[in-house]
Amino acid sequence: MTPALVLTAGLATRLRPLSFVRAKAALPVGDLAIVQRILRWLAGYGVNDAVLNLHHLPHTITRMVGDGAAEGVRVRYSWEMPVLGSAGGPRRALPLFASPAFLIVNGDTLTNVDLGRLVDAHHQSGALVTMAVIPNREPEKYGGVVADGRGGVTGFTTAGSTEPSFHFIGVQVVEGAAFASLPDNRPAESVKDLYPTLIAARPGSIRAFTTDAEFFDIGTPRDYFETCMRFRAKEPVASRLPPGAQVEDCILWDDVQINPEARLRRCIVTDGVRVPAGWWENMIIRQANGDVAANEHRVDDLAIAPIDGTPR
Repeated sequence: MTPALVLTAGLATRLRPLSFVRAKAALPVGDLAIVQRILRWLAGYGVNDAVLNLHHLPHTITRMVGDGAAEGVRVRYSWEMPVLGSAGGPRRALPLFASPAFLIVNGDTLTNVDLGRLVDAHHQSGALVTMAVIPNREPEKYGGVVADGRGGVTGFTTAGSTEPSFHFIGVQVVEGAAFASLPDNRPAESVKDLYPTLIAARPGSIRAFTTDAEFFDIGTPRDYFETCMRFRAKEPVASRLPPGAQVEDCILWDDVQINPEARLRRCIVTDGVRVPAGWWENMIIRQANGDVAANEHRVDDLAIAPIDGTPR
């Protein structure tokens, strides 16, 4: 099966303050981190070789993934300093792939798209890039992919556009040649800058693979919370709550302790937090570890922020 590059290097600024604690791909969804779910999904389609690019909080990924043996995939790493972007990252990783074609999967993508059909469609078309897309039902929130009636990508829209478009769900098959002209180990433009150049030079070289696959968004803390709730509904997990804890619809990361006098509802509590007494609702609770962000306030050694990102 075609090997894969999983993009896990990004700063995840829209996900702050959660991404102050872990890299986005290391965030837990149920009993597994996002990156573990991605690797197991890849392995289910016969992908046995994956590269993860790393920059932001890399230890939060490497300590749980290691060599990938637990997920059934050989994992290697492409280190980036500075972070190289969605085009520069694949360029940096090119020497790690013997195959001229490989999958690129966003490290915040949870989907069940059929990789076998996607790869077959790519090879049959002769395209440089084949992007998995679904109908863009929220154009006010998401930019889109514009494609002609034969599946050729002709351009891209920004959020708020009224032009009909598709939603790229973070999975694509690419030929290494699409990135070969970029300078190595230097920050490069994103694929949204690169791909129009490829389309102009060779119309039809970027194609859309339309699917009805599920797609779970993890772009913001609110998106992450809602995705976790959706997975909890279909993958119930054993409770790790202390006896008598008053906790409702919360996401608890590792090594969390809750004061018996605390009540929590719809909160995200990150690693190592000791929740004090009080009423906590719709909040992100993390260890401050220094300065707090603009939308956080301190309570003793904790930084508290609303899940929806609005400053208090």
